[in-house]
Amino acid sequence: MSRIFITGSTDGLGLMAAELLLSQRHEVVLHARTTRRAEDVRQRVPAASGTVIGDLSRISEMEAVADQANRHGPFDAVIHNVGIGYREPNRIETEDGLPHVFAVNVMAPYVLTALIERPRRLVYLSSGMHRGTTAALDDILWKKRRWNGSQAYAESKLHDVLLAFAIARRWPDVLSNALEPGWVPTRMGGLSAPDDLDQAHRTQAWLATSDTPGATVSGEYFYHLRPLAPNRETRDHNPQNRLVEVCAALSGIQLPG
Repeated sequence: MSRIFITGSTDGLGLMAAELLLSQRHEVVLHARTTRRAEDVRQRVPAASGTVIGDLSRISEMEAVADQANRHGPFDAVIHNVGIGYREPNRIETEDGLPHVFAVNVMAPYVLTALIERPRRLVYLSSGMHRGTTAALDDILWKKRRWNGSQAYAESKLHDVLLAFAIARRWPDVLSNALEPGWVPTRMGGLSAPDDLDQAHRTQAWLATSDTPGATVSGEYFYHLRPLAPNRETRDHNPQNRLVEVCAALSGIQLPG
């Protein structure tokens, strides 16, 4: 039995992964953005070991979520599921001066990785859209370019893979991997999404808990339980290191190791 923390787990793929892991007799701690969402998910998933509350668009609340998680831990695995989609028509800036998409999709996984007691496994959710872009680390805050919500989302998902691979290099005692769940009909994906929803949550649960040879690797990228080639840029150590440096500078939080 493993103990797993899943961010963004009140609905969608995070909730589906939680329910699957609980059915496999693992212990799961959930995360909700608000108290109301936490109450709702506690009623829906009473078997969960606990629920952490915090808005992961704010660095102060990222720190609070990490603190709460550590009180529930230590964890065998953390699944960085939290994320928002590409339908923001304008650049929305958070109280920390970050684009909303970047704050939730990239900065939150970075800060939580840095502050939550190191688990044995880390799982980061990306998207197939990450293959069609570059990291654009010289304008990660979208201050030089005209805003494009779809591109900003794709970049954030590329950053998630860079982070996963950077951690795999820095922390050799941790299995750190990334995956794409497919374009599935969730609230984020939309009802017309063509991929199989029943397969979308299984890879993250597998990577978090399985002792099979395919899952006990690090620095790899997956789709539906199988390795898949990511964007070539993600294998370059320079953007991996640069992303960590940028996140540390913007958050004031250093990544151990």
